[in-house]
Amino acid sequence: MELADLRLVTMLARSESLSAAARVLNVTPSALSMRLKKLEKSLGVTLATRDARHMSLTADGARLAREAQGLLSAIEALPDTFREQTAQLAGHIRIAAPFGFGRVHIAPLLARFARANPGIRLQLDLLETPWPHSHAADIVIQIGTVRDSSWSARPLLANERWLCASPGYIAAHGYPREPREILEHDCICIRENDEDVTLWRVRRRRSDAGKKPSSPTTLRVTPAFTTNDGSVARRWAEEGLGLVLRSQWDVADAVAAGKLVRLLSEWDFGSAPVIALVPTRKGRSLRIQALLSYLAANLGAETAGERAKGRRVVEAGA
Repeated sequence: MELADLRLVTMLARSESLSAAARVLNVTPSALSMRLKKLEKSLGVTLATRDARHMSLTADGARLAREAQGLLSAIEALPDTFREQTAQLAGHIRIAAPFGFGRVHIAPLLARFARANPGIRLQLDLLETPWPHSHAADIVIQIGTVRDSSWSARPLLANERWLCASPGYIAAHGYPREPREILEHDCICIRENDEDVTLWRVRRRRSDAGKKPSSPTTLRVTPAFTTNDGSVARRWAEEGLGLVLRSQWDVADAVAAGKLVRLLSEWDFGSAPVIALVPTRKGRSLRIQALLSYLAANLGAETAGERAKGRRVVEAGA
């Protein structure tokens, strides 16, 4: 059995089809199928059942995948035990991240990390929904929590949802004094996944120490505009088309620049923290830990900068 066989069976365990596994391994589906048949013949067992669209591992295949993952993890970690003596990082890291956040925040940080660590080779895959479609990645950047015992999660960035509108829209339509008044306004909704995007949940923040926040209120908004792109929604709001409920990371700069005004800041519209998901078997790799620490430190500093800028902005209703 060769290393390529180990990589093949571990990739099959994370993929829905032979074609998907072949794309990640950079081989043709026919070549991958032939290799799988050869491996099955040499072991004398069936490792996977497959048809034109789907593939699943048998019990023997799942057992081999678990063993292969452990062996590959040990092999991948071995060079790091020597590099710890010289503090040099080397090797390949594949990162999957959402389109907008990955493009604006992750890509620039990866460029700086790569310049500081020339032995590291990085691959960044920007996807509409990185989870759960990027199990082949070493690190998945996710906005919102995920529970999966085979992956460990590391918080990177707090991320509230802010209700915003442009100064021009507010001048023309006024601003809501309490959540129910949102229903009287034009709203911009973002349909990025299967969530119920027209159902907005909000509760008043805790004002006194020890006092519990209020029970959540649900609002069923009728969108005046809908898009599947968060950046488009933000730009529409900047152009005065309506209210938008958007992640803090995306609108904080626009608020600081005066393009948008944050509304009802005394109310909590929920949060979707930015986290890094790492396969448990790769969690101890020196290069993975170094990149995670770098991302956490620098994204945290960026958040502090946004909070400082936000304190200098007069919010509507203040």
